[in-house]
Amino acid sequence: MRAMSFAAESHESRQAPRPRSFAVTNRLVLSIAVPMTFAYLTTPLIGITGTAVVGQLGDAALLGGLAVGAIALDIVFATFNFLRSGTTGLVAQALGRGDAQEEQAVFWRAFAIALAIGLMLVAAAPLVVEATGWFVGPSPEVAAAMATYVGIRIMSAPLALSNYAVLGYVLGRGEGTTGLVVQAVLNGVNIGASILFGLVLGWGIAGVAWGAVLGELAGFLAGLAILLPRFRRAGMVSRARLADPVPFVATLGVNRDIMIRSFVLIGSFALLTRQGAHFGTVTLAANAVLMNIFLFCGYFLDGFATAAEQLAGRAIGARYAPAFYRTVRLTARWGFGLAFVLSAFFLVFGGHFVALVTTAQDVRAVAMDYLPWAALTAVSGVLAFQMDGVFIGATWSRDMRNMMLVSFALYVAALWSFGTSFGNHGIWAALHVFLLARGLSLLAIMRVRARAAFA
Repeated sequence: MRAMSFAAESHESRQAPRPRSFAVTNRLVLSIAVPMTFAYLTTPLIGITGTAVVGQLGDAALLGGLAVGAIALDIVFATFNFLRSGTTGLVAQALGRGDAQEEQAVFWRAFAIALAIGLMLVAAAPLVVEATGWFVGPSPEVAAAMATYVGIRIMSAPLALSNYAVLGYVLGRGEGTTGLVVQAVLNGVNIGASILFGLVLGWGIAGVAWGAVLGELAGFLAGLAILLPRFRRAGMVSRARLADPVPFVATLGVNRDIMIRSFVLIGSFALLTRQGAHFGTVTLAANAVLMNIFLFCGYFLDGFATAAEQLAGRAIGARYAPAFYRTVRLTARWGFGLAFVLSAFFLVFGGHFVALVTTAQDVRAVAMDYLPWAALTAVSGVLAFQMDGVFIGATWSRDMRNMMLVSFALYVAALWSFGTSFGNHGIWAALHVFLLARGLSLLAIMRVRARAAFA
Protein backbone atom coordinates (compact mmCIF):
# COMPACT_ATOMS: atom_id res chain seq x y z
CA MET A 1 0.00 0.00 0.00
CA ARG A 2 2.83 2.33 0.91
CA ALA A 3 4.58 1.43 -2.37
CA MET A 4 1.44 2.26 -4.33
CA SER A 5 1.13 5.58 -2.50
CA PHE A 6 4.76 6.39 -3.26
CA ALA A 7 4.24 5.55 -6.95
CA ALA A 8 1.16 7.75 -7.13
CA GLU A 9 3.01 10.56 -5.40
CA SER A 10 5.95 10.20 -7.79
CA HIS A 11 3.63 10.26 -10.78
CA GLU A 12 1.92 13.39 -9.48
CA SER A 13 5.27 15.10 -8.94
CA ARG A 14 6.25 14.35 -12.52
CA GLN A 15 3.00 15.77 -13.80
CA ALA A 16 2.99 18.87 -11.59
CA PRO A 17 6.46 19.73 -10.28
CA ARG A 18 6.78 22.02 -7.33
CA PRO A 19 7.14 25.72 -8.08
CA ARG A 20 10.71 27.00 -8.18
CA SER A 21 10.51 30.41 -6.56
CA PHE A 22 12.58 33.42 -7.59
CA ALA A 23 12.25 37.14 -6.97
CA VAL A 24 11.43 39.60 -9.74
CA THR A 25 12.79 43.02 -8.81
CA ASN A 26 13.31 46.30 -10.59
CA ARG A 27 17.01 45.55 -10.58
CA LEU A 28 16.47 42.19 -12.29
CA VAL A 29 14.18 43.75 -14.91
CA LEU A 30 16.71 46.49 -15.59
CA SER A 31 19.61 44.05 -15.78
CA ILE A 32 17.93 42.54 -18.83
CA ALA A 33 16.18 45.59 -20.26
CA VAL A 34 18.94 48.21 -20.11
CA PRO A 35 21.65 46.35 -22.05
CA MET A 36 19.09 45.09 -24.55
CA THR A 37 17.68 48.60 -24.95
CA PHE A 38 21.14 49.75 -26.00
CA ALA A 39 21.43 46.70 -28.25
CA TYR A 40 18.07 47.32 -29.92
CA LEU A 41 18.83 51.02 -30.28
CA THR A 42 21.68 50.15 -32.61
CA THR A 43 19.25 48.27 -34.89
CA PRO A 44 17.15 51.27 -36.02
CA LEU A 45 20.43 53.12 -36.48
CA ILE A 46 21.01 50.72 -39.38
CA GLY A 47 17.86 51.94 -41.10
CA ILE A 48 18.64 55.54 -40.21
CA THR A 49 22.20 55.19 -41.51
CA GLY A 50 21.11 53.52 -44.73
CA THR A 51 18.44 56.15 -45.31
CA ALA A 52 20.93 58.92 -44.52
CA VAL A 53 23.59 57.48 -46.84
CA VAL A 54 21.17 57.17 -49.74
CA GLY A 55 19.51 60.45 -48.77
CA GLN A 56 22.79 62.29 -49.29
CA LEU A 57 22.55 61.39 -52.97
CA GLY A 58 19.51 63.68 -53.25
CA ASP A 59 17.47 61.24 -55.34
CA ALA A 60 13.98 60.47 -53.99
CA ALA A 61 13.75 57.39 -56.26
CA LEU A 62 16.79 55.82 -54.60
CA LEU A 63 15.36 56.61 -51.16
CA GLY A 64 12.04 55.06 -52.17
CA GLY A 65 13.84 51.99 -53.54
CA LEU A 66 15.68 51.55 -50.27
CA ALA A 67 12.41 51.86 -48.34
CA VAL A 68 10.63 49.29 -50.51
CA GLY A 69 13.60 46.91 -50.46
CA ALA A 70 13.97 47.18 -46.69
CA ILE A 71 10.29 46.45 -46.20
CA ALA A 72 10.54 43.43 -48.51
CA LEU A 73 13.41 41.95 -46.55
CA ASP A 74 11.75 42.82 -43.25
CA ILE A 75 8.83 40.69 -44.41
CA VAL A 76 11.16 37.88 -45.44
CA PHE A 77 13.38 37.88 -42.34
CA ALA A 78 10.75 38.82 -39.76
CA THR A 79 8.51 36.03 -41.02
CA PHE A 80 11.15 33.74 -39.54
CA ASN A 81 11.65 35.81 -36.39
CA PHE A 82 10.23 32.84 -34.49
CA LEU A 83 13.82 31.57 -34.53
CA ARG A 84 14.55 34.36 -32.06
CA SER A 85 11.34 34.74 -30.10
CA GLY A 86 10.44 31.04 -29.99
CA THR A 87 13.96 30.21 -28.84
CA THR A 88 13.79 32.84 -26.11
CA GLY A 89 10.55 31.50 -24.67
CA LEU A 90 11.57 27.84 -24.76
CA VAL A 91 15.04 28.49 -23.29
CA ALA A 92 13.55 30.66 -20.53
CA GLN A 93 11.09 27.93 -19.59
CA ALA A 94 13.87 25.32 -19.55
CA LEU A 95 15.85 27.65 -17.29
CA GLY A 96 12.85 27.93 -14.98
CA ARG A 97 12.66 24.12 -14.79
CA GLY A 98 16.42 23.85 -14.21
CA ASP A 99 17.00 21.78 -17.39
CA ALA A 100 20.36 23.01 -18.77
CA GLN A 101 20.59 20.32 -21.45
CA GLU A 102 17.22 21.32 -22.90
CA GLU A 103 18.35 24.94 -23.04
CA GLN A 104 21.20 23.91 -25.34
CA ALA A 105 19.00 21.55 -27.33
CA VAL A 106 16.54 24.36 -28.06
CA PHE A 107 19.38 26.40 -29.53
CA TRP A 108 20.67 23.64 -31.83
CA ARG A 109 17.18 22.89 -33.14
CA ALA A 110 16.68 26.56 -33.98
CA PHE A 111 20.15 26.79 -35.53
CA ALA A 112 19.51 23.84 -37.87
CA ILE A 113 16.19 25.30 -38.98
CA ALA A 114 17.82 28.70 -39.55
CA LEU A 115 20.49 27.35 -41.88
CA ALA A 116 18.00 25.35 -43.93
CA ILE A 117 15.55 28.22 -44.36
CA GLY A 118 18.34 30.73 -45.02
CA LEU A 119 19.75 28.72 -47.91
CA MET A 120 16.29 28.39 -49.43
CA LEU A 121 15.81 32.15 -49.24
CA VAL A 122 19.07 32.78 -51.09
CA ALA A 123 17.88 30.49 -53.87
CA ALA A 124 14.53 32.32 -53.96
CA ALA A 125 16.06 35.82 -54.32
CA PRO A 126 14.67 36.49 -57.84
CA LEU A 127 11.18 35.57 -56.66
CA VAL A 128 11.44 38.00 -53.74
CA VAL A 129 12.41 40.84 -56.09
CA GLU A 130 9.61 39.98 -58.52
CA ALA A 131 6.96 39.65 -55.80
CA THR A 132 7.97 42.95 -54.21
CA GLY A 133 7.72 44.79 -57.50
CA TRP A 134 4.29 43.28 -58.16
CA PHE A 135 2.95 44.08 -54.68
CA VAL A 136 4.18 47.67 -54.34
CA GLY A 137 4.01 48.69 -58.00
CA PRO A 138 6.78 51.32 -57.81
CA SER A 139 8.08 53.50 -60.62
CA PRO A 140 10.84 51.99 -62.82
CA GLU A 141 13.52 54.02 -61.04
CA VAL A 142 12.35 52.91 -57.59
CA ALA A 143 12.05 49.30 -58.79
CA ALA A 144 15.62 49.28 -60.11
CA ALA A 145 17.02 50.58 -56.83
CA MET A 146 14.96 48.06 -54.88
CA ALA A 147 16.20 45.14 -57.00
CA THR A 148 19.82 46.11 -56.40
CA TYR A 149 19.37 46.31 -52.65
CA VAL A 150 17.34 43.13 -52.24
CA GLY A 151 19.51 41.07 -54.58
CA ILE A 152 22.62 41.75 -52.52
CA ARG A 153 21.29 41.81 -48.98
CA ILE A 154 19.31 38.56 -49.22
CA MET A 155 22.61 36.69 -49.50
CA SER A 156 22.98 37.23 -45.75
CA ALA A 157 19.82 35.17 -45.02
CA PRO A 158 21.53 32.05 -43.53
CA LEU A 159 23.63 34.30 -41.28
CA ALA A 160 20.75 36.57 -40.30
CA LEU A 161 18.45 33.69 -39.31
CA SER A 162 21.25 31.94 -37.41
CA ASN A 163 21.81 35.14 -35.50
CA TYR A 164 18.16 34.97 -34.43
CA ALA A 165 18.88 31.62 -32.79
CA VAL A 166 22.00 32.95 -31.06
CA LEU A 167 20.19 35.99 -29.70
CA GLY A 168 17.16 33.94 -28.67
CA TYR A 169 19.34 31.63 -26.60
CA VAL A 170 21.18 34.33 -24.67
CA LEU A 171 17.99 36.32 -24.08
CA GLY A 172 16.20 33.19 -22.87
CA ARG A 173 18.85 32.91 -20.20
CA GLY A 174 18.42 36.56 -19.26
CA GLU A 175 21.94 37.46 -20.38
CA GLY A 176 21.25 40.96 -21.60
CA THR A 177 24.91 42.00 -21.59
CA THR A 178 25.88 39.09 -23.85
CA GLY A 179 23.03 40.00 -26.18
CA LEU A 180 24.30 43.57 -26.21
CA VAL A 181 27.78 42.44 -27.21
CA VAL A 182 26.52 40.30 -30.11
CA GLN A 183 24.15 42.98 -31.38
CA ALA A 184 26.74 45.72 -31.00
CA VAL A 185 29.18 43.76 -33.15
CA LEU A 186 26.54 42.95 -35.78
CA ASN A 187 25.01 46.42 -36.01
CA GLY A 188 28.26 48.31 -35.51
CA VAL A 189 29.94 46.54 -38.42
CA ASN A 190 26.79 47.02 -40.50
CA ILE A 191 26.69 50.76 -39.89
CA GLY A 192 30.40 51.30 -40.41
CA ALA A 193 30.53 49.21 -43.57
CA SER A 194 27.43 50.92 -45.01
CA ILE A 195 29.04 54.33 -44.61
CA LEU A 196 32.34 53.07 -45.99
CA PHE A 197 30.89 51.25 -48.98
CA GLY A 198 27.98 53.61 -49.65
CA LEU A 199 29.62 57.02 -49.26
CA VAL A 200 33.38 56.73 -49.04
CA LEU A 201 33.74 54.20 -51.85
CA GLY A 202 30.73 55.59 -53.70
CA TRP A 203 28.79 52.34 -54.10
CA GLY A 204 25.51 54.00 -53.14
CA ILE A 205 22.57 51.73 -52.38
CA ALA A 206 24.64 48.63 -53.24
CA GLY A 207 27.15 49.65 -50.58
CA VAL A 208 24.41 49.84 -47.96
CA ALA A 209 23.33 46.30 -48.89
CA TRP A 210 26.88 44.94 -48.71
CA GLY A 211 27.28 46.60 -45.33
CA ALA A 212 24.30 44.60 -44.05
CA VAL A 213 25.81 41.34 -45.32
CA LEU A 214 29.13 42.02 -43.62
CA GLY A 215 27.37 42.95 -40.38
CA GLU A 216 25.45 39.66 -40.24
CA LEU A 217 28.68 37.73 -40.81
CA ALA A 218 30.42 39.57 -37.97
CA GLY A 219 27.50 38.94 -35.61
CA PHE A 220 27.40 35.26 -36.50
CA LEU A 221 31.09 34.76 -35.78
CA ALA A 222 30.84 36.68 -32.50
CA GLY A 223 27.89 34.57 -31.36
CA LEU A 224 29.60 31.27 -32.06
CA ALA A 225 32.77 32.48 -30.34
CA ILE A 226 30.72 33.07 -27.17
CA LEU A 227 28.48 30.00 -27.19
CA LEU A 228 30.65 27.12 -28.42
CA PRO A 229 33.22 27.26 -25.57
CA ARG A 230 30.36 27.44 -23.08
CA PHE A 231 28.64 24.39 -24.55
CA ARG A 232 31.87 22.41 -24.52
CA ARG A 233 32.49 23.21 -20.85
CA ALA A 234 28.94 22.24 -19.87
CA GLY A 235 28.94 19.09 -22.04
CA MET A 236 27.44 19.00 -25.50
CA VAL A 237 23.85 17.81 -25.72
CA SER A 238 23.45 14.28 -27.03
CA ARG A 239 22.43 13.57 -30.62
CA ALA A 240 19.64 11.35 -29.35
CA ARG A 241 18.08 14.27 -27.54
CA LEU A 242 18.37 16.51 -30.57
CA ALA A 243 16.83 13.82 -32.76
CA ASP A 244 13.86 13.30 -30.41
CA PRO A 245 10.83 14.18 -32.56
CA VAL A 246 8.54 15.13 -29.66
CA PRO A 247 10.22 18.41 -28.59
CA PHE A 248 11.08 19.14 -32.20
CA VAL A 249 7.42 18.92 -33.24
CA ALA A 250 6.43 21.03 -30.22
CA THR A 251 9.00 23.63 -31.25
CA LEU A 252 7.64 23.69 -34.79
CA GLY A 253 4.11 24.17 -33.44
CA VAL A 254 5.11 27.21 -31.40
CA ASN A 255 7.20 28.59 -34.22
CA ARG A 256 4.45 28.12 -36.80
CA ASP A 257 2.06 30.35 -34.87
CA ILE A 258 4.73 32.97 -34.21
CA MET A 259 5.69 32.89 -37.89
CA ILE A 260 2.10 33.62 -38.92
CA ARG A 261 1.94 36.44 -36.37
CA SER A 262 5.24 37.91 -37.58
CA PHE A 263 4.24 37.65 -41.23
CA VAL A 264 1.00 39.54 -40.57
CA LEU A 265 2.82 42.16 -38.48
CA ILE A 266 5.42 42.98 -41.10
CA GLY A 267 2.83 42.64 -43.84
CA SER A 268 0.86 45.40 -42.14
CA PHE A 269 3.87 47.71 -42.44
CA ALA A 270 4.30 46.70 -46.07
CA LEU A 271 0.67 47.55 -46.65
CA LEU A 272 1.26 50.99 -45.13
CA THR A 273 4.18 51.50 -47.50
CA ARG A 274 2.08 50.37 -50.46
CA GLN A 275 -0.75 52.74 -49.59
CA GLY A 276 1.69 55.59 -49.10
CA ALA A 277 3.13 54.95 -52.57
CA HIS A 278 -0.27 55.83 -54.04
CA PHE A 279 0.28 59.43 -52.95
CA GLY A 280 3.53 59.77 -54.91
CA THR A 281 7.25 59.18 -54.56
CA VAL A 282 7.82 62.12 -52.21
CA THR A 283 5.13 60.93 -49.76
CA LEU A 284 6.53 57.40 -49.96
CA ALA A 285 9.98 58.73 -49.06
CA ALA A 286 8.57 60.90 -46.25
CA ASN A 287 6.76 57.94 -44.72
CA ALA A 288 10.00 55.95 -44.93
CA VAL A 289 11.78 58.67 -42.95
CA LEU A 290 9.02 58.78 -40.31
CA MET A 291 8.85 55.00 -39.99
CA ASN A 292 12.38 55.20 -38.62
CA ILE A 293 10.92 57.12 -35.67
CA PHE A 294 8.41 54.34 -35.06
CA LEU A 295 11.13 51.71 -35.33
CA PHE A 296 13.41 53.70 -33.03
CA CYS A 297 10.70 53.91 -30.36
CA GLY A 298 9.80 50.26 -30.85
CA TYR A 299 13.32 48.97 -30.44
CA PHE A 300 13.76 51.19 -27.40
CA LEU A 301 10.64 49.71 -25.79
CA ASP A 302 11.71 46.22 -26.85
CA GLY A 303 14.27 46.24 -24.04
CA PHE A 304 11.47 45.91 -21.49
CA ALA A 305 9.51 43.58 -23.76
CA THR A 306 12.58 41.34 -23.74
CA ALA A 307 12.67 41.43 -19.95
CA ALA A 308 9.02 40.39 -20.00
CA GLU A 309 9.84 37.50 -22.36
CA GLN A 310 12.59 36.08 -20.22
CA LEU A 311 11.00 36.56 -16.82
CA ALA A 312 7.49 35.50 -17.86
CA GLY A 313 8.89 32.40 -19.56
CA ARG A 314 11.04 31.58 -16.56
CA ALA A 315 8.00 31.97 -14.28
CA ILE A 316 5.95 29.63 -16.48
CA GLY A 317 8.75 27.04 -16.47
CA ALA A 318 9.13 27.39 -12.71
CA ARG A 319 5.32 27.36 -12.21
CA TYR A 320 5.67 30.37 -9.92
CA ALA A 321 2.73 32.76 -10.30
CA PRO A 322 4.01 35.64 -8.10
CA ALA A 323 7.01 36.09 -10.39
CA PHE A 324 4.77 36.15 -13.46
CA TYR A 325 2.38 38.81 -12.19
CA ARG A 326 5.16 40.99 -10.83
CA THR A 327 6.91 40.75 -14.20
CA VAL A 328 3.78 42.06 -15.92
CA ARG A 329 3.41 44.96 -13.47
CA LEU A 330 7.03 46.09 -13.49
CA THR A 331 7.57 45.89 -17.25
CA ALA A 332 4.31 47.81 -17.81
CA ARG A 333 5.39 50.63 -15.50
CA TRP A 334 8.79 51.00 -17.09
CA GLY A 335 7.38 50.66 -20.59
CA PHE A 336 4.71 53.33 -20.26
CA GLY A 337 7.14 55.72 -18.58
CA LEU A 338 9.58 55.39 -21.45
CA ALA A 339 6.84 55.65 -24.06
CA PHE A 340 5.71 59.08 -22.85
CA VAL A 341 9.31 60.30 -22.74
CA LEU A 342 9.98 59.08 -26.29
CA SER A 343 6.82 60.65 -27.71
CA ALA A 344 7.55 63.97 -26.03
CA PHE A 345 11.11 63.92 -27.36
CA PHE A 346 10.10 63.42 -30.99
CA LEU A 347 7.25 65.94 -30.76
CA VAL A 348 9.81 68.56 -29.73
CA PHE A 349 12.93 67.49 -31.65
CA GLY A 350 11.51 65.43 -34.50
CA GLY A 351 12.19 68.16 -37.04
CA HIS A 352 15.91 67.93 -36.37
CA PHE A 353 15.72 64.16 -36.83
CA VAL A 354 14.02 64.53 -40.22
CA ALA A 355 16.62 67.06 -41.33
CA LEU A 356 19.40 64.70 -40.27
CA VAL A 357 18.01 61.77 -42.23
CA THR A 358 17.36 63.45 -45.58
CA THR A 359 18.62 66.49 -47.46
CA ALA A 360 15.72 66.51 -49.94
CA GLN A 361 13.68 69.63 -49.14
CA ASP A 362 10.43 68.29 -50.59
CA VAL A 363 10.69 65.10 -48.51
CA ARG A 364 11.44 67.13 -45.36
CA ALA A 365 8.40 69.35 -45.88
CA VAL A 366 6.00 66.43 -46.34
CA ALA A 367 7.49 64.49 -43.39
CA MET A 368 6.88 67.43 -41.03
CA ASP A 369 3.17 67.34 -41.86
CA TYR A 370 2.87 63.82 -40.46
CA LEU A 371 5.49 63.97 -37.71
CA PRO A 372 3.03 63.98 -34.74
CA TRP A 373 1.51 60.71 -35.91
CA ALA A 374 4.91 59.02 -35.91
CA ALA A 375 5.92 60.55 -32.55
CA LEU A 376 2.83 59.21 -30.77
CA THR A 377 3.30 55.61 -31.92
CA ALA A 378 5.38 54.98 -28.77
CA VAL A 379 2.34 55.60 -26.54
CA SER A 380 -0.18 53.73 -28.67
CA GLY A 381 2.20 50.80 -29.17
CA VAL A 382 3.79 50.25 -25.76
CA LEU A 383 1.15 47.80 -24.51
CA ALA A 384 1.43 45.77 -27.71
CA PHE A 385 5.21 45.46 -27.25
CA GLN A 386 4.90 44.47 -23.60
CA MET A 387 2.13 41.93 -24.16
CA ASP A 388 4.07 40.41 -27.05
CA GLY A 389 6.93 39.87 -24.62
CA VAL A 390 4.72 38.17 -22.06
CA PHE A 391 3.06 35.88 -24.60
CA ILE A 392 6.35 34.97 -26.30
CA GLY A 393 7.92 34.02 -22.97
CA ALA A 394 4.89 31.98 -21.96
CA THR A 395 4.79 30.44 -25.49
CA TRP A 396 1.08 31.23 -25.78
CA SER A 397 1.69 31.43 -29.49
CA ARG A 398 -1.78 30.46 -30.67
CA ASP A 399 -3.32 33.38 -28.80
CA MET A 400 -0.72 35.72 -30.24
CA ARG A 401 -1.57 34.53 -33.73
CA ASN A 402 -5.32 34.84 -33.25
CA MET A 403 -5.21 38.31 -31.69
CA MET A 404 -2.87 39.49 -34.44
CA LEU A 405 -5.34 38.35 -37.08
CA VAL A 406 -8.20 40.15 -35.32
CA SER A 407 -6.13 43.32 -35.00
CA PHE A 408 -5.06 43.12 -38.63
CA ALA A 409 -8.68 42.91 -39.76
CA LEU A 410 -9.45 46.10 -37.82
CA TYR A 411 -6.34 47.71 -39.30
CA VAL A 412 -7.33 46.92 -42.89
CA ALA A 413 -10.80 48.34 -42.27
CA ALA A 414 -9.32 51.50 -40.75
CA LEU A 415 -6.73 51.80 -43.53
CA TRP A 416 -9.40 51.66 -46.20
CA SER A 417 -11.88 54.00 -44.53
CA PHE A 418 -9.46 56.52 -43.05
CA GLY A 419 -7.13 56.47 -46.04
CA THR A 420 -9.99 57.16 -48.41
CA SER A 421 -11.31 60.03 -46.29
CA PHE A 422 -8.14 61.64 -44.94
CA GLY A 423 -5.32 60.59 -47.29
CA ASN A 424 -1.91 59.97 -45.73
CA HIS A 425 -3.16 61.24 -42.35
CA GLY A 426 -5.70 58.41 -42.44
CA ILE A 427 -2.97 55.86 -43.14
CA TRP A 428 -1.08 56.92 -40.00
CA ALA A 429 -4.31 56.92 -37.96
CA ALA A 430 -4.94 53.33 -39.07
CA LEU A 431 -1.49 52.35 -37.77
CA HIS A 432 -2.47 53.64 -34.32
CA VAL A 433 -5.69 51.62 -34.45
CA PHE A 434 -3.64 48.53 -35.22
CA LEU A 435 -1.20 49.07 -32.33
CA LEU A 436 -3.95 49.71 -29.78
CA ALA A 437 -5.98 46.70 -30.92
CA ARG A 438 -2.97 44.40 -30.52
CA GLY A 439 -2.16 45.51 -27.01
CA LEU A 440 -5.68 45.58 -25.62
CA SER A 441 -6.72 42.25 -27.13
CA LEU A 442 -3.70 40.44 -25.65
CA LEU A 443 -4.20 42.08 -22.27
CA ALA A 444 -7.81 40.89 -22.21
CA ILE A 445 -6.87 37.26 -22.79
CA MET A 446 -3.73 37.22 -20.64
CA ARG A 447 -5.59 36.96 -17.33
CA VAL A 448 -7.47 33.86 -18.47
CA ARG A 449 -4.33 32.14 -19.71
CA ALA A 450 -2.36 32.98 -16.58
CA ARG A 451 -5.01 31.54 -14.26
CA ALA A 452 -5.01 28.30 -16.27
CA ALA A 453 -1.21 28.10 -16.34
CA PHE A 454 -0.80 28.37 -12.57
CA ALA A 455 -3.89 26.43 -11.52
